[in-house]
Amino acid sequence: MEKILIVGCKKTMDDLCIACSRCMVGFNRKVGEFSRYEGKDTELIGILNCGDCPGAGIVNRLVQIHLWNKPLDEKITKVHIANCLLDNCPHKEALIAKIKNKAGVEVIEGTHPFAPQSIFA
Repeated sequence: MEKILIVGCKKTMDDLCIACSRCMVGFNRKVGEFSRYEGKDTELIGILNCGDCPGAGIVNRLVQIHLWNKPLDEKITKVHIANCLLDNCPHKEALIAKIKNKAGVEVIEGTHPFAPQSIFA
């Protein structure tokens, strides 16, 4: 079974992207980058923010979520980088590199397909 962790932007999560609902709906519907799990047994294990700019604490946050879930025998098998981080973060290259270097699991860039193509069209 795949256990999915989503990593997003602290400045966006809950303030602009209310309750991270688009990532959750995308996961539940298995659309966007989550379409790879269609017909497979998957669970969303958590949504973690980056720890704030410039993302210096992301490795510690990954360790914390691992330790938090260890007594429950829950182990993350894939990490998805949320669209809020991909679309807006000026530090995304370094942040994603840190995650890829330390996670020990596949890191997938992207989550849902629900971003508007244009604002006022």
